[in-house]
Formats: sequence, structure tokens, C-alpha cells
Amino acid sequence: MEPNKDKQESSDSEEGMKGKMTLTLALVTLISAFGSSFQYGYNVSVINSPAPYMQDFYNQTYTDRHGVFMDKNFQTLLWSLTVSMYPLGGFFGSLMVGPLVNNCGRKGTLLINNLFSIAAAILMGTSEIAKTFEVIILSRVIMGIYAGLASNVVPMFLGEMAPKNLRGAIGVVPQLFITIGILIAQILGLNSILGNVEGWPVLLGLTGIPSVIQLLTLPFFPESPRYLLIQKGNEEQARQALQRLRGWDDVDDEIEEMCLEDQSEKEEGQMSVLTLCTFRGLRWQLISIVVMMMGQQLSGVNAVFYYADRIFQSAGVETNNVQYVTVSIGAINVVMTCLAVFIVESLGRRILLLAGFGLCCGSCAVLTLALNLQNTVSWMSYLSIVCVILYIIGHAIGASPIPFVMITEMFLQSSRPAAFMVGGSVHWLCNFAVGLLFLYMEAGLGAYSFLIFCAICLVTMVYIFFVVPETKNKTFMEINKIMAKRNKVEIQTEKEELMDIHTIQTGQAEKKEISNSDL
Repeated sequence: MEPNKDKQESSDSEEGMKGKMTLTLALVTLISAFGSSFQYGYNVSVINSPAPYMQDFYNQTYTDRHGVFMDKNFQTLLWSLTVSMYPLGGFFGSLMVGPLVNNCGRKGTLLINNLFSIAAAILMGTSEIAKTFEVIILSRVIMGIYAGLASNVVPMFLGEMAPKNLRGAIGVVPQLFITIGILIAQILGLNSILGNVEGWPVLLGLTGIPSVIQLLTLPFFPESPRYLLIQKGNEEQARQALQRLRGWDDVDDEIEEMCLEDQSEKEEGQMSVLTLCTFRGLRWQLISIVVMMMGQQLSGVNAVFYYADRIFQSAGVETNNVQYVTVSIGAINVVMTCLAVFIVESLGRRILLLAGFGLCCGSCAVLTLALNLQNTVSWMSYLSIVCVILYIIGHAIGASPIPFVMITEMFLQSSRPAAFMVGGSVHWLCNFAVGLLFLYMEAGLGAYSFLIFCAICLVTMVYIFFVVPETKNKTFMEINKIMAKRNKVEIQTEKEELMDIHTIQTGQAEKKEISNSDL
């Protein structure tokens, strides 16, 4: 075992030395993230600023149809649906990830997915002319399906193409573009730009532009080499794709590594979600992904973004200035996520996760105190804004970007699509729950609702500390070996059995080849 280990470490170090950011890899990363991830972020916050004008449109349309004003509770329900249909669509999109990426490929899925975005953009942009608010709610579902696919497929696509030493940095780029999307939506949503009576349909319709750009440019870039070789069995195409991505012809080491992974997983085939959930050898990987995804969304990040204006108004900021403070928060989010791109390979995933959830936990606790005391202590309103800023920083460096990187790294090719389906479904269901329930939580609990988010951050942080390993600069097989130890003795035994089976199968195959050659 030791000589093989040394040989593997040697080849790994060579691969790490070889891995560099080529123009092709940089362009495919930017096009994938801008064309897909950007729109996820854009649509998270695009309805934040124009909300009053959109609600007036809902009310006016209802009045024109029925001759009476809309009931206030019904209007609250409709607006909650407008907000929460987006993550519900995201859940349905996540369920489509496995079948699409396995049959159409990673790049093919992203190209097909653009049709959802373009259709939704046209519907939302023409909703006011058509005098129908139902189309907006329907479009939010369609846009959610788009975002559900994009949020899972882009990290998978880029993670499979990146060299080992750049996998974390490239894996954070989609989250960077999500934050850029949020910021652009906030800037365009200013009252002086498009966040007004005339401009909001244009604001909603602009989301289709990145999809058109991706649809025109992505076909000129290669498909995931791992998909081409391991799932399609086309070594020549995989070799050509790798040569374009790496910028040189000698890609034999990586092809060999993929072939070894392919051989080790032949007996399993492509895992379904049901198989993944019942397979003991991946139990802790699956639990870890579910916990991190639940922590990411139930920590209240979308409560902060969906209702940012309300939080700042309740913190005592003047109504006219709230939108500019919100844009500033969006800018901080972009800057800190950009920082995460550069530090994730040096500090590692685990440190960023712990620091991120720790900051979120502390911020929620102090924010609860600040919001409760702001009427009696004048400077508490400023403290609450500081808490929101610290919360955003914590989420930007760890809680938001790293869980999707971890799904790519903790699973092999056969189980990765199913893992993204599970992780994505948890991500979007929790997002849906927060979007639908936060208004009611705020009405019932007031500022104390942030204590719930605080507790969730704390539990997630404790779990990560005791269970989740560091995956920086490790191969997929090395990470699996670390997780096997977390799974205790029975997982080790199972892995040994699988290795024995593989050895027997290899021996049988060799015997068969010898007998065939004799013939």
C-alpha cells in the first residue's frame, strides 16, 4: 500500500503543479457563471425594491376585474406567493438535475436551461401590458426551475473541469456571480433607475439577457471531460476537451485518473437518489451535505435579502436612504465573496465554513438585542446595521459558497448528480420555507425570530467542527477515504469488501483476456 500511496501523492503533486488558469478555462467559468448563476442572484432580490409598485399593480388589476379593492390578507398571501414561488420552482429544478445532466451532459443542460429563463423574462416583461399578475407568479416558478438547475449544474460542471489545485477557487465563482446578480438587481432597482411605476416590468424582463449571451457563446466550449469519459465512454473527446482546458497536449495523467475512477465505480453504475440515501458507504457525506444546506438557508440569509428594506426601516434608517444602504450591503457581499475566491485554496474550506457560520451566529444574537433596544437606546439602530453587515460577510466567505463546493468534492462521478439533487432540493425547500414563513414569523416573534436563525447557525457550526473534514488540495478518492473513517468500522469493512470484489473482477477479466488470446 505504501509504494502506491507514494506514487499517488507524487502524481497528485505533479498534477497540482500543472494545474493553471488557462484562457479557455477562465472563459468557460465566466460564461457559465454569468449566464446561469448571475440570474439566480438577480431574481433573489429583483422584486425587493419595486415591491410597493408591484403590489399596487396587483391591487389595481384586481380592482379593475372585480370592482372592489383586494383584501389586505389576500394581498399579503399573493405577495408571499410571488416571493416563495421562486424557491419552490428551484426545488422542482433540483429534481430535474440528475436526469438532465446524465442524458444531456453538463453543458447541454445549461444550454437547454436558458429556454426557461428567456420564456420567464418575456412573460414578466409583458405582464403589465397584459394586465395579469398571475403571469408574474407563474414566471417566478419558471425562473425558479431555471435557478434550481443552474445552482446545481454550474458548480458540478466547473468542479469537474477544474484542476485539483484550482477546484475550490473556481467552485466559489458561481457564488460570486450570484452576489453580483443581487447587487445589479439592487442598483437597477433604485427608484431613480427602474424601481418605479414605469420601470419595474423592464427590471423583471432584463433577466433574459445573460441567457441569450450564454446560449450564443457556451456551445463553442468543451463539455466536462469526466462526463465524456466516465459516462459517455468517449476517451478521445475527453482527451480533446482536457487539452483545450489545460492548454497542452500531455493530459495522460488526468485521463488515467479518470479511467481508474471509472473502473472503481463500474459495479455501482449511476446512483439514483434512493440508492444514495440507502448506501451506507456514503452516509456521512449525505448527512453532511443536508446539514450544510439546511444551515445555509435556515440561517436566515434570504430573510435578510428578501426583506432587507424592512429590516433597515425597523432599524431606524430613513425611508429615502434605505435603498442606498441596501446597495452598499450588496457591494460588501460581492467584495467578501470575491475575497473567498482568493483565500479558499490557502485557508481551506473548513476554516471558512466555521468562521462564516460563527459570524452569522453572533450577528443574529446581537441583532436580536439591538432591534429590541433601538427605541430606548439611540445608537442601537446603528449596531443593528453593523450586525447585518457582519452577517453578510459571514455568509459571503463561508456559508453561501462552500457547501456547493463540498458536494462536488465529497462525491464521485457515479453519485455526484444524485448528491446535487438531494443537496439542491434541501437548499430550495428551506429557501421556500423561509420565504413563505418569515413574514408570519416576524409578525409573531418580532426581532426574536433572529434567535431561531442564531440557534441554527450554532448547531451547523458544531456539526461542521466535529464531522466535516478539510478537502483542500485532495483528490476525490482521498476525500472519500477520509469520510470512510468518519463512517466508523462498518464502512471500512464495506469499502474493503468492494475493493476485494474489484480485485476479483480484475483478476477474472485478466484471465478472460489470456484465454481469448490463446484462442
